[in-house]
Amino acid sequence: MSMERAAMASMRRMSHSGQAGTTTLAPGTVRRTLAFADRYRTTLAGFLLLSVVTAVLGVASPVLAGDVVDAITAGGEAALIVRLALLIAAVALVDAVLQVVTKWTSASLGEQVIYDLRTRVFDHVQTMPVAFFQRARTGALVSRLNNDVIGAQSAISRTLSGVVANLVSLLLTLAVMLATSWQITLLALVLLPLFLVPARWVGGTLAALSRERAGHNAAMGDQMTERFSAPGATLVKLWGRPAEESAEFARRADRVRRAGVTISVRQSVFTTLLTLVSALALAAVYGVGGLQALAGGLDAGDVVTMALLLTRLYAPLTSLANARVEIMTALVSFERVFEVLDLRPLIREPEQPTALPAGPLEVRLEAVRFAYPSAKEVSLASLEEVAVLDERGGVEVLHGLDVTVPAGSTVALVGSSGAGKSTIAHLLTRLYDVTSGAVRIGGVDVRQLSFGDLQRAVGMVTQDGHLFHDTVRANLTLAAPDADDAQIWDAIDRARLRPVIEALPDGLDTVVGERGYRLSGGERQRMTIARMLLASPRVVVLDEATAALDSTNERAIQEALSEALAGRTAVVIAHRLSTVREADQILVVEDGRIVERGTHAELLACQGRYAQLHRTQFATGT
Repeated sequence: MSMERAAMASMRRMSHSGQAGTTTLAPGTVRRTLAFADRYRTTLAGFLLLSVVTAVLGVASPVLAGDVVDAITAGGEAALIVRLALLIAAVALVDAVLQVVTKWTSASLGEQVIYDLRTRVFDHVQTMPVAFFQRARTGALVSRLNNDVIGAQSAISRTLSGVVANLVSLLLTLAVMLATSWQITLLALVLLPLFLVPARWVGGTLAALSRERAGHNAAMGDQMTERFSAPGATLVKLWGRPAEESAEFARRADRVRRAGVTISVRQSVFTTLLTLVSALALAAVYGVGGLQALAGGLDAGDVVTMALLLTRLYAPLTSLANARVEIMTALVSFERVFEVLDLRPLIREPEQPTALPAGPLEVRLEAVRFAYPSAKEVSLASLEEVAVLDERGGVEVLHGLDVTVPAGSTVALVGSSGAGKSTIAHLLTRLYDVTSGAVRIGGVDVRQLSFGDLQRAVGMVTQDGHLFHDTVRANLTLAAPDADDAQIWDAIDRARLRPVIEALPDGLDTVVGERGYRLSGGERQRMTIARMLLASPRVVVLDEATAALDSTNERAIQEALSEALAGRTAVVIAHRLSTVREADQILVVEDGRIVERGTHAELLACQGRYAQLHRTQFATGT
């Protein structure tokens, strides 16, 4: 590697690393990183060996080149020169092959590390409770799976091998140079500060500029992510100011442009200066070496060898000088990955789960109290992009609820917004765990059930009707992956969706778009109902399942749901009281307490809170 290329590589690494060298690592990060790398010990050993051999070959070529020059100036035999030339060619060939093998080994090792870390983080994040996803910024979380994982990978596949290879190359180069001419070697080392000091100074300024540009890029990316999503674009169309949006984006893009120009100019100046230093160093070698050769103290071939070795001296020196920054940068990435992996999920599967009984299942809430967890319990400040996590939490929202839903019956929950109805639904599906008391299904505490058994037993239709950016078929079979087309179309028929699906360009294989925005709100909601019908759970939780439907579709879906809920235990949360009249029991929830229980007729006769809600709704026609 030439001195110019070495300078550029060093500068790039410093500009990307930022100020990681001054970061205080969490205790145990180094130990855990080494323990993680230990699983690749065999591949690493082979990789390091290849790096060492490549470093040795890199020193061998200048020595052989010097021998050729000596043979020519001494009037040696042609056979000797040919042999030396063939040997140089053989070294180059072996070096080329090893370079490819080393690159393949490095890529295989690096990609395996990325794969292992990404899958571990992804699998761990999936175990986190809903509260975690409600707080963490999606972009920050995705960054852990991309930027930080790749940064951690560099510690194993690049930094470690680079330190070993550069150290071997440096020691061999210095040994050969000192043995050839200690005077020229000392001169080369005296000139070294002219190479390192600008690299460190410019690298630091580039690091600050790179961080600034990264920040501007992130801000620009956040704006695009928010404005280009379906709901964001709709909001801008309805209430936004396109001219101001465009101007704000232009300002952010201009900051990125200006930072990019500054970085490019400084890199150019830096490269030019170091090219000059490189030329001066070579001039010094040829000058001093030439004088020594004329005086008889040095062979002409030795001068050539020293000049070639000089180009192989500064590269490992600059790399080793920056090794601490690179290592700390990589360790910071590992620390950020470990930070996510160390976040303990609040909802955990029992080691020895209890099986559910066969047949219809009773649902029971026994003295249930619940308080939403604080941010410190479920999140990380770095994922929320705040300095300190909000410590508020622990305020009880459900106060000693006792509810029994007999097997095969339907119980409706009604009440004011924020009364705690959806919270009850979240406890039934174990999106959260109770603070005290117990939620039992089929007589078994949900905390004693395996996640798989609970998901198969309890199905929930939420109010937002969320769909993935995938086909109709994939969205419907999410909870029933083995369902065939006949079963899928049966669920579609019962959800009154057949005309909609048949009208789509590719039928079941039509992609519905991000969050299902290619469908209407009512169609999305019926899709989620069809998904529930296809899964056929024994306990059904409907959280405002018909809220997005018009009156005609609501009646049709109510008929379909009545058919689908027959023989199943159902908990129905509804704002429209007209949808819960036929429930076996209606519970009125206010301020986290059950204030009334009974059938529709009984509650109307009581002239209490339910009757008040009924009069208000039907007086306004809702």
